[in-house]
Amino acid sequence: MQKIMTCLWFDGHIEEAARFYASVFPDAKVKDIAYYGEGAPMPKGTPLTAIFEIAGQEFMLLNGGPIFKPSEAASLYVHCKDQKEVDTYWAKLTADGGAESMCGWLKDKYGVSWQIVPEALERYMKDKDAARANRVMQAMLQMRKIDVAALDRAYAA
Repeated sequence: MQKIMTCLWFDGHIEEAARFYASVFPDAKVKDIAYYGEGAPMPKGTPLTAIFEIAGQEFMLLNGGPIFKPSEAASLYVHCKDQKEVDTYWAKLTADGGAESMCGWLKDKYGVSWQIVPEALERYMKDKDAARANRVMQAMLQMRKIDVAALDRAYAA
């Protein structure tokens, strides 16, 4: 078991969510589901936690009830190699009730925030030429899903 694991608070649907996340990424899997027992805050047999793994990183979903909601203050950041990967993850994570936001951010159908970021954006934003990096930043600020070709044009301008 890894030393540090991200835990996301949910109000139900954790088995479904864990299976969904495992279906989005090619190297993902559901590893464990634990259930509430007798005398717990929820009925015996109700899912308590679900652990899934993406790219060797484990995540836990906690069925803690309606006390807390997901927030954009925390997001899962996905490094993408190219536009095809951006498009794939964007489509899957916004499907069935997810919502686009700005600058490569989205919320999935469970309200979890994700950043879908191509390698080109990361590379361009680190360029020592401040004018180039700023043009890329200004282009990105106009986008919902990141458009690598548009970033390339801003960088080259």
